[in-house]
Amino acid sequence: MIATVLIALVALLHLYFLVLEMFLWDKPAGLKAFGNTPQRAADTKVLAANQGLYNGFLAAGLLWGLSQGAAGNPVKIFFLLCVVVAGVYGAATASRKILFVQALPAALALAAVYLGL
Repeated sequence: MIATVLIALVALLHLYFLVLEMFLWDKPAGLKAFGNTPQRAADTKVLAANQGLYNGFLAAGLLWGLSQGAAGNPVKIFFLLCVVVAGVYGAATASRKILFVQALPAALALAAVYLGL
């Protein structure tokens, strides 16, 4: 039950990232979330939308795994590992904050899956 809740939380976070990056990148919420100027947001809008799409794929994979119950554990593990790797890479290359916002929740969910929680 704990693993399911944590995985659902990670999936919801990635759906939120999708919305921020694909639809709100150059709006006040997106500018504030990513500390962008309107000009920088305009210059990077297409890249952000692509990044948002990938976050959507991560969310879809996690939701797919959840829909399969215990039989979906390999799918859950794969997508959680993808999120952890993306979060660690993002923390190393963009902002340490990503480690706590993206990688840590996925790592906790991954641990819960392995522990059978």
